[in-house]
Amino acid sequence: MEQELANRGEERQLVVFGLAGELFGIEIAAVQEIIRMQNVTKLPNMPDFVEGVTNLRGKVIPVMNLRKRFRLPDAPQTATTRIIVVEMNGTVAGMVVDAVQEVLRVSADQIEPLREVRSSVDAEYLLGVAKVGERLIILLDLAKVWALQESRDPLAVAN
Repeated sequence: MEQELANRGEERQLVVFGLAGELFGIEIAAVQEIIRMQNVTKLPNMPDFVEGVTNLRGKVIPVMNLRKRFRLPDAPQTATTRIIVVEMNGTVAGMVVDAVQEVLRVSADQIEPLREVRSSVDAEYLLGVAKVGERLIILLDLAKVWALQESRDPLAVAN
């Protein structure tokens, strides 16, 4: 992504969502759909941030709670809680977020590569920060968000 961030003049479309009072963005190309919160079946022996699996039109997909993944304080689900369904390397998975805000176009020159970004989220999950007016949107690296130190891969659950 550092190389991609260097390509000035390029425009990106981001899905922007809220989590614990901060704004985050992911590339729209990775997003399949955004759905309301639904029943999630817990699975034994999974990392605590993996809520479990859900049935999405006949396909079982793993669901991660981003608050837990980033070690943020837990919060009750609300009417705005959503699951962002993403595809990474051919695997479909869901991420629970507080609320989806918007789809936003940003130019590459609005994106600052990661240097000394201060966030409540570990820097290992971040690609950079988009500056949009007075707002800062933290860009997530989905591959690293889903990667585990543990030997068990939650994405393998549904495959």
